[in-house]
Amino acid sequence: MKKIIIDPVTRIEGHLRVEVMVDDTGTVQEAYASGQLFRGIETILKNRDPRDAGLMAGRICGVCTNSHFRAAVSCVEDAYALEVPKNAEIIRELIALALFIQDHVVHFYHLQSLDFVDVTKALEADPAQTVQAAQHYSDDPFRNSEAHYEDVQKKLQTFVNAGKLGPFSNAYWGHSAYRLSPEENLILLSHYLDALKFQTSISKAIAIFGGKTPHPQSIVVGGITSVMDILNPARVNDYLFIIKEAKEFIDRAYLPDMKLLVNAYRDEIKEGTGRANGNFISVNSFAFSGGTLFESGVIFGHDLNNVKPFDPKKISEYVDRAWYEENDPQTPYYTDLNKDGSLKTENTQDKYSWIKAPRYQNQPMECGPLARILISYTKKNKHVKPYVDRFLNESNLELIDLSTTVGRNAARAIETQYIAEYLFKFISDLLQNLTYYDTETWGKYDFEALPETAKGQAFFEVPRGLLSHFINIEDQKIANYSVIAPTTWNASPKNNDGQRGAYEEALIGIKIADTDNPLEALRVIRSFDPCLACAVHVINAKEKKLNRYKIT
Repeated sequence: MKKIIIDPVTRIEGHLRVEVMVDDTGTVQEAYASGQLFRGIETILKNRDPRDAGLMAGRICGVCTNSHFRAAVSCVEDAYALEVPKNAEIIRELIALALFIQDHVVHFYHLQSLDFVDVTKALEADPAQTVQAAQHYSDDPFRNSEAHYEDVQKKLQTFVNAGKLGPFSNAYWGHSAYRLSPEENLILLSHYLDALKFQTSISKAIAIFGGKTPHPQSIVVGGITSVMDILNPARVNDYLFIIKEAKEFIDRAYLPDMKLLVNAYRDEIKEGTGRANGNFISVNSFAFSGGTLFESGVIFGHDLNNVKPFDPKKISEYVDRAWYEENDPQTPYYTDLNKDGSLKTENTQDKYSWIKAPRYQNQPMECGPLARILISYTKKNKHVKPYVDRFLNESNLELIDLSTTVGRNAARAIETQYIAEYLFKFISDLLQNLTYYDTETWGKYDFEALPETAKGQAFFEVPRGLLSHFINIEDQKIANYSVIAPTTWNASPKNNDGQRGAYEEALIGIKIADTDNPLEALRVIRSFDPCLACAVHVINAKEKKLNRYKIT
């Protein structure tokens, strides 16, 4: 057995270390995913005014800012049983859904695609043949011309001539796991560059109603503050224009590129490469006049015909293998590494991650776009089903095939297309309210008259999966705050029963061709879109001094 250490895992948010044990054939037999950064964000929230929770929690991550902002505010509203006006809820949905689009496109092109795209091979492509190749996957491919592809090759050649590959450096060019033709590499590389402009534009859509991004500031307890933005037709039109532009890129580039990828890696998909334990979890999210975009439910062991109801009371967290005290799971207890720098994992009681181990009915779960698609589809959500059926039919896949490394990316793309279309339904609901002179955006309340003691919780689907916030309020101040983020679920370490989290389970059985360049393992991990900054949290409930540092 040989141990492969990947530290740090790059092109993700936060600090992640992965160790895998491979046999003589390079097949992964065991895996350990370790969150390497300790963060104590919730300690900052303690003793604060509950109305400040959103502004503080939004700083948990620089990527998932409005996800935590909204969840924290909703958590306080739940504690005080405050009613939020319909217009405020719609605006919150518009901000959140624009983030979904931005996050998913950025994830595939700028974080994941270079695990499949051999950039150097794109210089060998014939631009005329590239035009023809793109037409295999779309009737109207995005920016599909010889002149455009020649221009992309010139830009790439500039990087190569300089002796550096710029944003494409430090990858595994020439690796045997790359399968795309030079022309297919050029198509995806072209869209990689186009997506840089895309993310700038879609970020503006988030900021129109959020005030700014990252770290929007328009969501407040009881509603929103961006009143003039929804009353100004020009602002609503600006948002609509950006979404229409985004939808064009999604339909003509993102979805066709995913079909291209599926075609190239069909054998790995059918073999189940990157498949985790088959336990999925999601909650109802994004309600509009026609229903909800996503359904609530739980699936165990890939039993796609049996979706069980979601019950938050069945969630628990463990620290058996995480760096916290056994009898006091709020207190950090770091056990250091082995002498060779590897994680201490030899014994079943060894601790190896700052991430705690959330469980549902004592089972590790996977959340995210794949979970949402599988659960919503199985529960016959009439909105999502046509999008899934169309992709599966056009790609010649089955539903179970989405539960793989490439399939996880495909589920994310399907979800992006679906959201981009249904955003117009939320805009329609908003305009309908305004037509009937419903302009209310904030539910007025008297904070001094609210209960001094209260408890609240919030469950939302966010780009990476299920996000939950919990708050305890005493003397009208935050006494306790806790977060379970999507990556906490997916990157979960083992607990005392030895069950692997989704990252670890998805790595088991994959074959690594070159143990010095473990591209295959990185593909699996990045398919989850890790966000380690969100995953690691702790509450210093006893007000102990955690540590003291002196900077000189």
